[in-house]
Amino acid sequence: MSLIFFYSLRNLLTRRFTTILTALGMALVVFVFASIIMLAEGLQQTLVETGSSDNVVVLRRSAETEVQSRIDRHQASIVETQPEIALGKDGQRLLAKELLVLITLQKKGSKGIANVVIRGIGKQSLSLRPQVKLMAGRIPGWGTSEIMVGQSVAKRFKNAGLLKTLFFAMRSWNIVGIFDAGDTGFSSEIWGDADQLMQSFRRQAYSSVIFRLRDSSHFHGFKKRLESDPRLTLGALREKDYYLKQSETMATFLRILGISLTLIFSIGAVVGAMITMYAAVANRTAEIGTMRALGFQRSSILFAFLLESLILGFFGGCAGLFFASLLQFMTVSTMNFQTFSELAFSFSITPGIIIKAMSFSLFMGFAGGILPALRASRMNIVDSLREV
Repeated sequence: MSLIFFYSLRNLLTRRFTTILTALGMALVVFVFASIIMLAEGLQQTLVETGSSDNVVVLRRSAETEVQSRIDRHQASIVETQPEIALGKDGQRLLAKELLVLITLQKKGSKGIANVVIRGIGKQSLSLRPQVKLMAGRIPGWGTSEIMVGQSVAKRFKNAGLLKTLFFAMRSWNIVGIFDAGDTGFSSEIWGDADQLMQSFRRQAYSSVIFRLRDSSHFHGFKKRLESDPRLTLGALREKDYYLKQSETMATFLRILGISLTLIFSIGAVVGAMITMYAAVANRTAEIGTMRALGFQRSSILFAFLLESLILGFFGGCAGLFFASLLQFMTVSTMNFQTFSELAFSFSITPGIIIKAMSFSLFMGFAGGILPALRASRMNIVDSLREV
C-alpha cells in the first residue's frame, strides 16, 4: 500500500505544472463552498449567541419578530406580575419592556443607506444581557434624549461615533456611549430609553417584554398559562429559540446558494482533473504495460491512478480551506430578512465545515479520476509494451 502511495505521489511531483493547475481549480471550488457555508454559519452563530436560554421573549401571538409585535401597557403589566420572573441583587424583577423600531442611516464613505435597529430599553435591559459591555462613554440617562450605539454601528455609519448627534423621530439624540456586545446582533443596534423613544415615535405599545426565569424548568408552565389567559393575546419563546428562528431563513438561503454555486464550479474542476489524469495515462502507457508484466494486478493499477486523483483533491481541499479560513478576520454586513435591518457578523469555520469541504474535495478527485483509472487498469499488456 505504501509503495503505491509513494509511486502516485512521485508521478504527481513529476508533472508539477499540471498538478498545481488542477489542484488550484479544486481549491477554488472548495474556497467558494467553504466561504459561503462559513457565511451562513457566522450569521447563525451571531443571532443564536444574541439570545440566552434563561431569558424569555414575550411577543404578540401572531408576530414573528419584535418589529411586528405590539404589546399594550395593560398586557405588559400583567406579564410583569408573573411569579416565574427572577429577582436581581437589588430585589427588582429582572424584566424589561422594550420597543424596537427601524431608522435609516447613511453609511460611512458612501451615499448608501441602510436600516438600523433602535431598541428602547428598560432599567433591567443591561442586567438581562451581560454580554453587553460599555466600551466608551456612559449609559444614557433615563428620561433624556441620549442614546448609546453598538460597536458595529459606530464603525459603519456616518455621525454614529461618541459625542456625535443623530436626528430621527423629529428630535436630536446625543450619543453618550458605545457598547460592545461581542459576536451578537446587539452590536448592530442603537439603545435608548424606551419611554422617550415611544413618545418620539408616537407609539402607544411596546414591542416585547423580556425577563429572566427564576428557574429555567418553569418555562413551559409559564408559556401554557400565558397563552391560555383570556385577557392576553401573547406568546412566549426562549430568547435563544427566538433568535435561532430568525436566523433560519437567511442561513438556509445562503447554504442553498453555496451548494448551487459549488455544483456549477465543481463541473469544471472535475473535468480538469479528468483531463489531467487521462493525459497521465496516455503518457505512461509503456510504464503501465511494464507494471502489468511484472505482476501488478489490474486492481493495483486502478488504485494507483485513482489515488493520484484523490491526492490532487486532498491538496486542493487543503489550499481552499486555508484561504477560506483567512475570511474569519473579516466582518461583513447583510440585511436580516426577518427585521429588514442591517446586521454585521463574521465568517465562522467549524469542524463540520472542514469535514464537508474536504469530503467534497475528495469526491471531486474521485469523480475526475475514476474513468482514467479504469482505462489504465484495462489496458492490454501486449499493446502497452509496444510503446516501449
